Amino acid sequence: MEHPRLFDPDDAMVARLRELCLRYPESAEVEAWGRPTFRAGKKLFAIAGASMHRPQSVVFKPATDEHPALSELDDVFVPPYFGPAGWLAIDLGPRTDWAFVAELLDTSYRQVALKRQLAALATAGLTPNPSTAV
Repeated sequence: MEHPRLFDPDDAMVARLRELCLRYPESAEVEAWGRPTFRAGKKLFAIAGASMHRPQSVVFKPATDEHPALSELDDVFVPPYFGPAGWLAIDLGPRTDWAFVAELLDTSYRQVALKRQLAALATAGLTPNPSTAV
């Protein structure tokens, strides 16, 4: 069964997520569950919209050691479906710190990327802290 599209392709939040996610080696946007998902090859590293009730958010895979601290932030929450596997989500809005979101997405990409994709990061000029490159 095909899911209905749950986002506007011209949405500014989705455009900003595309800008941040598609700069990684072998990254691609794939529509799944009615939402834009971003993948490192075949592996998910970000999902636009955590749920119908929180469409202006992004789901990401944090580093295990960062999970507890991130969980304490007011705008971070455990998303449905992905939460039990250790994923988190962050609400996005007018006050979003996009440099911080870029760091979360960078970590998420690095959690799932293959060795060749990680090696290509240096060639692409992407640093471990993307806030300096955004």
